[in-house]
Amino acid sequence: MSGETPNHPAPAPVDRFMGLPISRLMRRRLVNFKANRRGYWSWWIFIVLFVLTLPAEFIANDKPLLIRYDVSFYMPVLIAYPETTFGGDFETEGDYRDPFIQDLIREKGWMVWPLVRYSYQTINYNLPVPAPAPPSEENWLGTDDQGRDVVARLLYGFRISILFGLILSFFSSITGIVAGAVQGYFGGWIDLVFQRIIEVWSGLPTLFLLIILASLVEPAFWRLLGLLLLFSWVSLVGVVRAEVLRARSLDFVRAARALGVSELQIIRRHVLPNAMVSTFTFLPFILTGSVTALTSLDFLGLGLPPGSPSLGELLNQGKQNLQAPWLGFTTFTVLAVLLSLLVFIGEAVRDAFDARKTG
Repeated sequence: MSGETPNHPAPAPVDRFMGLPISRLMRRRLVNFKANRRGYWSWWIFIVLFVLTLPAEFIANDKPLLIRYDVSFYMPVLIAYPETTFGGDFETEGDYRDPFIQDLIREKGWMVWPLVRYSYQTINYNLPVPAPAPPSEENWLGTDDQGRDVVARLLYGFRISILFGLILSFFSSITGIVAGAVQGYFGGWIDLVFQRIIEVWSGLPTLFLLIILASLVEPAFWRLLGLLLLFSWVSLVGVVRAEVLRARSLDFVRAARALGVSELQIIRRHVLPNAMVSTFTFLPFILTGSVTALTSLDFLGLGLPPGSPSLGELLNQGKQNLQAPWLGFTTFTVLAVLLSLLVFIGEAVRDAFDARKTG
């Protein structure tokens, strides 16, 4: 009848993840990732720990989070205030752990302290025993050999280790992917020259170069990152090169070349997306290696500057202070949990991209 409306087929449901549209292949990969329960829960535990350590200044600090003094509010954790703001005598920033300053503030207001009242460099001068002091109500995991709180140093050290590993893994992966793609796609003399350079480059003694660098300049976060980046990108080149060598001979690549598509567009749109499967499975293990490298260098005294919160430096203190077992045990436990989580995540990622399970 003319009054009836035609029945249109209902649109196919769109697969979504966290509100974003995804392909069915990616959906199967997510299902495989979740099927590995150990890796799936390790991923969420790692995310929770990392997110908790990002605002470390609001969890462990020797400055109050919020002060209400004389009908005004102050945030010493973000802004430095002179001691005279709270009725003190000096124009320098006040020591909020000083009982004199605390009494001045409590006379006209109140303070909200972080969960741990120590920063990574705060020294507890009121220890009942010589440092390193055992765990107590004031210092939950004790102090190191300089009287600094172990919980605060673990919190800040965990954050630095993860951030250092993520940055190093990102830039080394980008460099390795570009180098491997150029080698694998063009081949010939380009591949031959690159292979000889990589063989020589990977044979250089990285540890000796770090020792020389430490004797010439003061080690710093970005200097150390740059030096490790010079050598860490080599590990991914072989995998990308092999995948690109396989992908460049596929039919759709030949068809794109016959249609006049530029070499750069072929690599970016056709070759690399098909070569990234095996590359993604290596990323969690590259992150594990980056964290281990920083910890090892800090343990040897060739890493971050002295005084920086570091898991490797705490391990070294545990080795030098065998009479204080809490130093070695707590740091070893944190490192073991962190590296185990990353390895389990890597296994889950490998299962997610397994062609036998997503085909």
